[in-house]
Amino acid sequence: MDPIDIGFFVAGLVLLPLGAEIMVRGAVAISERMGVSPLVVGLTVVAFGTSLPELVVSLRAALSGSEGIAIGNVVGSNIANILLILGVAAVLSPITVKKGHYVSDGTIMCGVTLLFIPLALSGTVVWWQGLAMIALLVAYLVWSYWREKQGEGPGFADEVTEMEGMAGKSWGMILVATVGGLIGVMVGAELLVTGAVSIARGFGVPEEVIGLTMVAFGTSLPELATAVAAAMKRHAELAVGNIIGSNIFNILAILGITSVVTPLPISPGILAFDMWVMVISALILMPLFLFGIRMGRVVGVAFVAGYVAFIFTVYNASGVIAAS
Repeated sequence: MDPIDIGFFVAGLVLLPLGAEIMVRGAVAISERMGVSPLVVGLTVVAFGTSLPELVVSLRAALSGSEGIAIGNVVGSNIANILLILGVAAVLSPITVKKGHYVSDGTIMCGVTLLFIPLALSGTVVWWQGLAMIALLVAYLVWSYWREKQGEGPGFADEVTEMEGMAGKSWGMILVATVGGLIGVMVGAELLVTGAVSIARGFGVPEEVIGLTMVAFGTSLPELATAVAAAMKRHAELAVGNIIGSNIFNILAILGITSVVTPLPISPGILAFDMWVMVISALILMPLFLFGIRMGRVVGVAFVAGYVAFIFTVYNASGVIAAS
């Protein structure tokens, strides 16, 4: 395996989250200068911006003929968001969600996750299914906006506060940051996908395995950083809302938009195992939302162990571990 490919992959891992962070901060500053309400900014700029790494990577992979990476990225990111990121957050600071606080959004996340099953079983996700997912996303955003205006939502606008670091900067600096961040995401996606495809071929594993693991971990780094920061401030429960939104966006936006651009065939491995891990991971969270069950460090360790077991199983099934 060429060390240059590893260098491309690592460089992509660094550029993607860094570029997305800078771009979102710049876009938030632009929106505020234009008088857009924090609620709208939270539901659009921040939500889409933090999901930009997954979107750009999936589009780049699919358009280059590596649809396995595109699908694996969506499924793997949703699994990593729950088992790895929430697990790490709970280990750092136990999570207690107020009873009933995330029931509506958590139910939607589970419903969207279950929606993936018939889409996957159809064999290929095509353009009209993608349009339907985008329509569902728009409906969800409109409904979320209405709930927030009524004071009943989980607080999407609160995420804007974490992205206001450029509020006092000049227009020139804000524009440079926004454009530069976007370029960083584009270049990072190119490097990440190029390196991932070469690494997959070098190890002789299916591309969706790389998408499920290495690529999914890379595109989930922004969510991981947010969860760790919240946990260090003893506000780990704030990571829950971020994870719910990210998982909804990954399926409805990333999978939806990518399938409109190009058909996405579903591999047998995704159908047989990975899809069900994603579904079970989402459903596991419902008791936390319904009953306000405390997610302590022991549960957090169990979640992380489950993620490690998932990674081991995926690579073992692909023959990498046996070969080594």
